[in-house]
Amino acid sequence: MTEAVLDIRKVCKRFGDNLANDDISLSLGKGEIVALLGENGAGKTTLMSVLFGHYVPDTGKVLVGGRELPSGKPRAAIRAGIGMVHQHFSLAPNLTVLENVMAGTESLWHLRSGTPAARRKLNGICQRFGLTVEPDARVGDLSVGEQQRVEILKALYNDARILVLDEPTAVLTNLEAERLFATLKEMAREGLSLIFISHKLDEVMAAADRIVVLRGGRKVAERLAEKTNKAELAELMVGRKLARPVREPSTPGEEVLKAAGVSVIIDGVERLKSVDFSLRAGEVLGIIGVSGNGQTTLAHLLSGTVGRDRGELLLFGQPVGDLTVDEAVGAGIGRIPEDRNEEGAIGEMAIWENAVLERLPRFSRHGLVDRQAAQAFAGEIIDAFDVRGGRPPTRTRLLSGGNMQKLILGRNLIDRPRILIAAQPARGLDEGAVVAVHARLLEARRAGTAVLLISEDLEEVMALADRIQAIVNGRLSLPIAAESADATKLGLMMAGEWNDEHEVSHAL
Repeated sequence: MTEAVLDIRKVCKRFGDNLANDDISLSLGKGEIVALLGENGAGKTTLMSVLFGHYVPDTGKVLVGGRELPSGKPRAAIRAGIGMVHQHFSLAPNLTVLENVMAGTESLWHLRSGTPAARRKLNGICQRFGLTVEPDARVGDLSVGEQQRVEILKALYNDARILVLDEPTAVLTNLEAERLFATLKEMAREGLSLIFISHKLDEVMAAADRIVVLRGGRKVAERLAEKTNKAELAELMVGRKLARPVREPSTPGEEVLKAAGVSVIIDGVERLKSVDFSLRAGEVLGIIGVSGNGQTTLAHLLSGTVGRDRGELLLFGQPVGDLTVDEAVGAGIGRIPEDRNEEGAIGEMAIWENAVLERLPRFSRHGLVDRQAAQAFAGEIIDAFDVRGGRPPTRTRLLSGGNMQKLILGRNLIDRPRILIAAQPARGLDEGAVVAVHARLLEARRAGTAVLLISEDLEEVMALADRIQAIVNGRLSLPIAAESADATKLGLMMAGEWNDEHEVSHAL
């Protein structure tokens, strides 16, 4: 490694009883890419927040270019050449790219705008690093991948020499992720130093020069990427060998849910177009597709949050109108929404409040919530589903993404629903949490729950589903048996290439 441009020395950070960072040291060389790898809740984001000044460490220090950085001062970190791209973007959607990049860089007392010079500087950065974005485009009109480029451009515009990216591919498609890492490698060749936080083993092995592994708030290993492998890293992350659960052959039971010619129109746009599918007890039906093709609407329809405009829906053999959320819950339909932060939980509420949120009548007496019963129920979920990082009174936002997902999963599975709508259930989770979630879904299948699995992950769908349908532009293909599926075939189906007569013969 070249001479260190960054040294993090013996950092400790505690939140109440939780020791998030325990005596962690880390260095970064010029032009080096270091991956900070660990399970959800391992302390990765906390450590980088200490680096950027969002948190003040209890002990330890940060040195940039040999000089100690003042604690708890993000502006000092920016002046020292540190830029941070957070997992959740902080852009103004109503402003242009250029306006977002310039935000906070000019004094209110300037008599003349520096926009022409800023435009020239921004265009130069775009050309140097291949980050193509139209400066006058409105940020709200950009794709997620383009918005991430704007966040990176903001950091580079402030002359960042050290760039930190927190879970940079969490909301990107595979193609966008590949493009991002090609850009990061070009940045490193240009002399920038980069740290990216991740729990995805494939991208860590492909992009990093060096890998630092955190577990339980401690640094447990450091490896050169060329001298390790995914199996070793997975074991270092969780402290034990991991094996993903395997779907066993089974015979599905009765049909519990059927859609025939169902269409949904939202804001004048037909999001679902005459879709047909059926779901049986004790099976997993996988819906595979690229984000934005109608799968979100499908999940909302079956969860009772949107209505249909045409077609028939049968629930346990009986025609039903537009489901409400209460009716869906009452009928035994559980849901794991694709966005746990926006739809799955309310971060400012306690764990116990989120645990009973969709089942309040069960925990109410005379219009008042029975806190003792609700907290006991939350405690059962925490224990049964290994939700780490808090007890029932803890605010839910303090949980890591993986533990929040396990809370949502437990809330739905602890009483065994008859139907489970699982949308992107392992998105953004580390390998240990993925194994745990997949095991729970297959356990529910064995117990007779009908699982509708909506996912963009081919490997996940092939591992868990009994039958698979592709969704493209609001349309569903006919199902194929999982045994006849492979990555190539499913990739073509996701691109809209399917032959209905051929496919249905394989599924029957």
